[in-house]
Amino acid sequence: MTLEGIEEICTRMPHVTADIKWETHVCYCVGGKIFIITNPENLPVTASFKVDDDDFGSLSEKEGCKPAPYLAKYKWIYIDDINRMSKKEWEKYLKKAHQIVAAKLPPKIKKQLGIG
Repeated sequence: MTLEGIEEICTRMPHVTADIKWETHVCYCVGGKIFIITNPENLPVTASFKVDDDDFGSLSEKEGCKPAPYLAKYKWIYIDDINRMSKKEWEKYLKKAHQIVAAKLPPKIKKQLGIG
C-alpha cells in the first residue's frame, strides 16, 4: 500500500477532508475529527487509525501493529509500515474508522453534513 492508495480510499468516503498537522503528519478527518494520521516523513510510512474494540485486540497482536502512543486509551492502532496491510484490509479498517468517528460527531455537525 502506498500513501496515495490511502489517500484514494479516504477521499472516496463522504465528508472527508485532509489536513497537515504537527508539521509533517497528513490527517484525514470527517466533520473536523481525525480518523487516520499518516506520517510520510517516516520511511517506511507509518500510520495510526481509530478502530473498534474487537479490532483493537486483534490488531494489537499483529506484527508491526501496536496500541498507538498517547491514543491507545481511545482505541487507536499504530502501524510501523503501511505496506503491512493490503489495500483490501486498509479499505475495511478505514471505512470502519470513518464510521466510528462520524457516529460520535456532535448532532449539530451531523446535521450540517447530512449524516443520519
